[in-house]
Amino acid sequence: MTLSIDVQLQLPSWVDTLAEAGRVYPGDEAKVQLAIALAAANVQHGSGGPFGAAIFEGDALVAVGVNRVVPGNCSVAHAEILAFMLAQQKLQRFRLNQDGGHYTLATSAQPCCQCYGATVWAGIDTLLIGARAEDVERLAGFDEGPLPADWVGELERRGIQIRADLLRPQACEVLARYQTHGPLY
Repeated sequence: MTLSIDVQLQLPSWVDTLAEAGRVYPGDEAKVQLAIALAAANVQHGSGGPFGAAIFEGDALVAVGVNRVVPGNCSVAHAEILAFMLAQQKLQRFRLNQDGGHYTLATSAQPCCQCYGATVWAGIDTLLIGARAEDVERLAGFDEGPLPADWVGELERRGIQIRADLLRPQACEVLARYQTHGPLY
């Protein structure tokens, strides 16, 4: 038996109807609104969990991700991770901001412990967050894992600016809808 040498994770085909590379999203709320719209569509289409993420260079969209854990049989297929991977592949570098550009990660919900760690290494300058981790746990029943007690301070010490609770009610609505209707995979 040989070991597999290829990993394939795909975003759902409907993603192209919501997001177009290079499109400009001025302001923090517009960026988070896209992440929330991706999360909502993922729930609506039954193509993954209630999470969306988008990466921007300045105000221009670089890449997006949605949760694909269950459909991809891959525990690391979180929205943020897929957005990082696609942006890194597109830009051909593992650290996005190594070119001196300003890169923003907009998320529908606070990154879990896995995505928090990836954010440290991916070259993100600003992190925009919709729902809080406690919202995710309470409304959707997910375990977000352990974070440092001062997780915001840890990111800020690494030069990552944090803006949280952006459009939080809308982000929470997506989480509640997922819990109410259950996974449709």
